[in-house]
Amino acid sequence: MKKIFTATLFVTVLSAFSTIVFAQTESRENLLQQIETKRAELATLEKTFLEPSDEDRATFAEFLKQPNTGLIRLLPREVFDKGSKLTTRGGGAYYSFTRLSHDYGNGTDLELQQKQLSVGFAGANYGMMLNVGDIPLDEISIEHPTARVLSNHSAATDEPQARVEQRRFSTGTTIEGIAYKDRVPVQVNATYLLRSIYYSASDVLVAFRVVRQDGDGSAIILWKLLKKYPKPELARPNQAKID
Repeated sequence: MKKIFTATLFVTVLSAFSTIVFAQTESRENLLQQIETKRAELATLEKTFLEPSDEDRATFAEFLKQPNTGLIRLLPREVFDKGSKLTTRGGGAYYSFTRLSHDYGNGTDLELQQKQLSVGFAGANYGMMLNVGDIPLDEISIEHPTARVLSNHSAATDEPQARVEQRRFSTGTTIEGIAYKDRVPVQVNATYLLRSIYYSASDVLVAFRVVRQDGDGSAIILWKLLKKYPKPELARPNQAKID
């Protein structure tokens, strides 16, 4: 009788334990499901937060019908990347004109930080830009005099030369009487030319215009791709020896 009671008690305890384990597992699965749902909701909210306003899109609707054009918002990095306010890598302060993405990473071309627009952020990647003044984007093409130096620039093919170019455009250089740098002040109603060379990812010439700034410091930027060059590759010193 004692053995039967012990066996029954064991089965009861085991059954109760199994029920608790199952409930915990189910609860964790529910929690994970909720996390995934909240993450999707957050991604939607961030996308909306990064979008230009409907009024901006309506204003430039005709321009945006052209191929290789776009309208974006850049957030100031010192405000939105600080403290990881957004899940978007870089806090919405970066943009890639080939990936069409704000996520900082492979192929990033433009940054807004401390009231400055800049290009070239990691490794041997580099670029140059200039403010061409209050010129409508429709008047800028690859044949425009201000675009000629940028369009004719040949990307460095080895790391030492790329580092030279980095330093040259970091300090600023004057070519044919025009100053080029990798960082320029953000200015509303100004049009810019940008050449961004990101090794193993992209090489682009872009014209863009800062059409508005919001109270939070974010810049609304209208852009068009003037030329996409072959993907640049960088021969490093150790690779040269092997070859």
